[in-house]
Amino acid sequence: MITEHDYCVIMCGGVGRRFWPFSRKEKPKQFLDFLGIGRSLLQLTYDRFAKIIPKDRIFISTNEAYVQLIHEQLPGVDDRMILAEPTKRNTAPCIAWASYHIRSLDPEANIVVTPSDHLILREADFLDVIGKCFDFVRKEDILLTIGIKPNRPETGYGYIQVGDLKEDGLYEAKTFTEKPELDMAKVFIETGEFYWNSGIFVWNVNSIISAFEQLQPLLCASLKHGEMIGSWEEKDFIKQNYSYCPNVSIDYGIMEKAGNVCVTLADFGWADLGTWDSLYDASPKDHEGNVILQCGTLLYNSKNNIIALPKDKIAVIQNMDGYLIAESGNVLIICKKDEENDIKKFVNDAQVKLGEDFV
Repeated sequence: MITEHDYCVIMCGGVGRRFWPFSRKEKPKQFLDFLGIGRSLLQLTYDRFAKIIPKDRIFISTNEAYVQLIHEQLPGVDDRMILAEPTKRNTAPCIAWASYHIRSLDPEANIVVTPSDHLILREADFLDVIGKCFDFVRKEDILLTIGIKPNRPETGYGYIQVGDLKEDGLYEAKTFTEKPELDMAKVFIETGEFYWNSGIFVWNVNSIISAFEQLQPLLCASLKHGEMIGSWEEKDFIKQNYSYCPNVSIDYGIMEKAGNVCVTLADFGWADLGTWDSLYDASPKDHEGNVILQCGTLLYNSKNNIIALPKDKIAVIQNMDGYLIAESGNVLIICKKDEENDIKKFVNDAQVKLGEDFV
């Protein structure tokens, strides 16, 4: 059930380098229509939550460089609903700022925090889970995340080990593990105790601020000075002080350290579209396991590839297995699709050796 105290924060400030060359610094992956349906990942996320939460309670946390893109893609969003960070400082600072800001508006607020680049196949089931999560955090001082039952030993996701059952559908969180090696991921699957970390969080605003002030005091000192948060001077204050925030993720800074972290388990057709390999897994395939995104292809003895080219080009591909072939703007990339760390290296090398025009 949704009440007048329930809010949403969509995190929309990442650069998505693992989706290079489609994702670029001037237009990262959350603003792209990867699925070919006429809506970007951000638009799909906003549409999803707008079905249960009024638009005047949906905030978008982003970098100030992307404010214009947000207005282009979500023309009905008011400026006051956009929290524009002056510099990139990871997920913990953006969530802390959003939490202080929302508490200044509603001291009883409950908040769902979500990335902007997730794929949800069964939306009705997802929204039902979010409603139940709000019910949990209204009555308990907990930091709640959603665990997804894994269907394969995925090395690109984080994992949560589930502990004791607190009540129906609510478990204590024992451990967090970020992106394990394949052998360890296989062990996780075999134990039945580990679930994918969805990166979607729900909590009462006072619970999360208490955790920040206990576990990340330097971050809080950088964000809050007297009653500045919530005042007309807030954005000027953030511009002056945000760069002093430590660059730390919400998982490392809070969730792995807090003693009141809980997990609810769900299955609603979830995928974190963080890499080309994850997009491959989530996309329909031809009889040879190839994923072809909005382009023409002639394939010969080729399988398990993902191919993404401009619509006015075709690809003729022979004897390739498990490759990414993608072209966007001034960059063509051909590499193994599941070696995401190599793609980040390619981006860094292109930036250093060839210049900013290629990233």
